[in-house]
Amino acid sequence: MYIDSHCHLNMLADEPGGIDAMVAEASDSGIEHILCIAIDKQSCAEVKTIADTYPHITASAGIHPNVEADEQFTVEELVAEATHPKVIAIGETGLDYFRSEGDLEWQRDRFRVHIEAAKQTGKPLIIHTREAREDTMTILENEKAEEAGGIIHCFTENWETAQRALDIGFYISLSGIVTFKNAKELQEVARKLPLDRILIETDAPYLAPVPHRGKTNKPVNVKHVAAFLAELRGDTVENIAAATTANFQRLFPSTVQ
Repeated sequence: MYIDSHCHLNMLADEPGGIDAMVAEASDSGIEHILCIAIDKQSCAEVKTIADTYPHITASAGIHPNVEADEQFTVEELVAEATHPKVIAIGETGLDYFRSEGDLEWQRDRFRVHIEAAKQTGKPLIIHTREAREDTMTILENEKAEEAGGIIHCFTENWETAQRALDIGFYISLSGIVTFKNAKELQEVARKLPLDRILIETDAPYLAPVPHRGKTNKPVNVKHVAAFLAELRGDTVENIAAATTANFQRLFPSTVQ
């Protein structure tokens, strides 16, 4: 059994067969749970609707760091979003200095709002970071994000950053990027990570793993991430699947059936 710890099913609605087909394909292939991630206010509503439709899908609430500065949740609004019974996480949130330019204090302020909401609700954080590793980790540490816990999603950082995340109790989620031939540093990190702190994800519709690189990604492809990790670490795919599933359920105990 597998869990896709991060995907955007709402962005796959126009694919052949729509979301129903994506979910059915994943279920038939042993993907027992999918966490559907919000990136803005509109998608917060969309992912809750999807989660309400399928018993084995849950949702998050949050605003991606690259969404325009004027789209904001207050702490109180995020806490209210998280009262929905299928919302199990806050995010995705974090910092992205690759796509956003100029004075990005608004991004850091919005990040802090999400951390506070996670602490108040006791729901883990889903963290996005790109070309902002130092500021991301410093804010997580200074704001005591370990009180909520969470995931560094689609991890592409170095071992030092991974260690800092592990030190505050966070999990590291690996996407299809780890299967790319040019991801040598990430593959070295993936070899070193403790098995009890690894999650796997698709980030669908983005970042399809080898052998589907360049195509629209789907939740079913999380199996390719697991298979690559097993080969990389000298393990069995069954053990990787079981461990990453157990890790997700430890972080999100309400998902255990």
